[in-house]
Amino acid sequence: MLLQIMVNAAERVTWENCRVDGVPTLKCLEVVFRRVVLFASSLAIVVLFIMFVIGSFSYLTSFGNPERVKKAQGTLKFAIIGFILFISAFLILRTIDFLFLGGSPVNIFEFKIGE
Repeated sequence: MLLQIMVNAAERVTWENCRVDGVPTLKCLEVVFRRVVLFASSLAIVVLFIMFVIGSFSYLTSFGNPERVKKAQGTLKFAIIGFILFISAFLILRTIDFLFLGGSPVNIFEFKIGE
């Protein structure tokens, strides 16, 4: 759902819409900002997934070695904490959007320069 909202928001203003006579305007910053947020969110999700897989694999292959088990548990703990923080940030923004901005799914995820 988060990724779908970001992709939909990213498609609203395109490179073609933000140029005047072929010259980029400040509206192009909207496109850049949306793409940076989408890329950063996607990268965070991929990194968290990789951390979880590595931690799980390390835990399974530790063979009861206390050092390796502790290291694997640390990796898993940080992956889960990161995932919880990522989801919490999204839910906090959605709550703020619902309570103060009318509940439209793209208001708070939309970066606009004065129109």
